Amino acid sequence: MSEALRLPSEQLFQEEIKAIKKQDRRQKPTSWQMSPWGVETFLMGEKLKNGFKVTPKYIGNRRLIQIAIATLVTDRALLLYGLPGTAKSWVAENIAAAISGNSQLIVQGTAGTPETDLRFNWNYAKLLQEGPSRQAIVESPIMRAMESGKIARVEELTRIPAEVQDTLITMLSEKNISIPDLDTYVLAQKGFNLIATANNRDKGINEFSSALKRRFNTVILPLPSTLEEEVSIVQKRVQDFGVLLELPEVPDSVQEIQRVVTVFRELRNAKTLDGKEKLKSPSATLSPAEAISVINNGIALSVHFGDGDLKAHDIASSLVGAIVKDPEKDPIVWNEYLDTVIKGRKKWSDLYRACKEIS
Repeated sequence: MSEALRLPSEQLFQEEIKAIKKQDRRQKPTSWQMSPWGVETFLMGEKLKNGFKVTPKYIGNRRLIQIAIATLVTDRALLLYGLPGTAKSWVAENIAAAISGNSQLIVQGTAGTPETDLRFNWNYAKLLQEGPSRQAIVESPIMRAMESGKIARVEELTRIPAEVQDTLITMLSEKNISIPDLDTYVLAQKGFNLIATANNRDKGINEFSSALKRRFNTVILPLPSTLEEEVSIVQKRVQDFGVLLELPEVPDSVQEIQRVVTVFRELRNAKTLDGKEKLKSPSATLSPAEAISVINNGIALSVHFGDGDLKAHDIASSLVGAIVKDPEKDPIVWNEYLDTVIKGRKKWSDLYRACKEIS
């Protein structure tokens, strides 16, 4: 078994990919290792005809995934857009793994991402020794994806400066990367496409130019629509991380997951689940990803510093830390919620006391 902290999706789910490819008799686009049906099956999960069970990677609206996959069959790039924690990166990784068998042709967007990360750079030792040549070029992940007809990924596109973002316009329109020093260019092979992700709550975002927007088909991934759906997502990802981090399974974690998700949904929506009481919302996003982090941290505390049963005091500190981000405004919102909502709920007194001690 690999000792890697986190395996790429194509390695983590390699048995599922093999099983789908054996059953897949539908038409495959050029360079795709499985059909659009196979990609959807890999993402959404299904029991195959031979009895093999493919686990769902995304729990949500199936039609959104179908639209995302269909986009990549065309010459349009795909933009997965939405709030932080809505599984944009996870969906992008798994789609790339299913289509290309390689999800790691990736550029991580930051405020300091240079144009060379999207196009190419030079090996300056070779450049000085031999002059400009194809061998002296350091290919970007996007260039490698073009040459091999695979899917490239750009994470947090709106974190990249606008003038660097626009480097993608020619690539996505002309389907090539020009190398002026060599008076040549790299042509995209059939199967090449791009998946970008961006979130709409990042205060440091750089808006897309209208020219770049036209090169993408945008799919907005929403937060889970129901409490049950969000609990299911958090529970599955907690189990996955538990295996990866070698944490023993905690049998009573479902109750705490339900409570954490309930708190997050109420504060996020600025009202109680029954709609009877209006609330103030904190500055934090309170996404499923943050709920997963709260539960995982609680499990680690209960296993290594408790009796192995997940209790309110195990999740309290992480819960408060996830909610209270602004030291001036958020403590007021949080303490008001504690005293007006959590305090009055039956069987929540342990959570109230634990959170009050931390707060």
